[in-house]
Amino acid sequence: MARYYIIYKPFGVLCQFSGEGQTLASLFDFPKEVYPVGRLDKDSEGLLIITDDKSLNHHLLNPRFGHQRTYYAQVEGEPEPEALKGLMQGVMINVEGRDYKTKPAIAKTLDPIPSLPDRDPPIRYRASIPDTWISLTLIEGKNRQVRKMTAAIGYPTLRLVRWSMEKLTIANFKVGEVQELDEQTIYHKLGLTGFKKTEANKSRR
Repeated sequence: MARYYIIYKPFGVLCQFSGEGQTLASLFDFPKEVYPVGRLDKDSEGLLIITDDKSLNHHLLNPRFGHQRTYYAQVEGEPEPEALKGLMQGVMINVEGRDYKTKPAIAKTLDPIPSLPDRDPPIRYRASIPDTWISLTLIEGKNRQVRKMTAAIGYPTLRLVRWSMEKLTIANFKVGEVQELDEQTIYHKLGLTGFKKTEANKSRR
């Protein structure tokens, strides 16, 4: 039977179980068979799924199954409506050495600011430069995409938290918290109940 964990990955933790530096193994005694679905950079935080379910991994990472993932980004400056419109329509970023236009997204300013645990270490405060929290919902996941997108419109990302995938969120999680979910719950929250049935039918043929 497959195992499913969701965690609030802290800043500075690598999305792997071994190697130098702080890794996922420092957060919980995970079974040997599980692995992270996708990645969060060392300097990013938030929702990460850890499982040994290969079908789930395939569906969430295959570009043709675009699913919504929402990020909360604290950016330097105060983005104008036109800048947010640019994020929604798509901006040019560099992906593996080539120009790439991002797919349409949902972008908005967060007011009030999101209730998130403090980051350790905290973002350096500068009284002379304002900052703004924005919500950015994507259906794709290129390497460091959110940071590249906010930089492209002139507002560098200071802090980045992946808040949700579809209806699966880290609401009320503490930094580093790990929760194990059952298959039915995680597939329901990800909107994949029908997908699971389809895959099961294929395997019987």
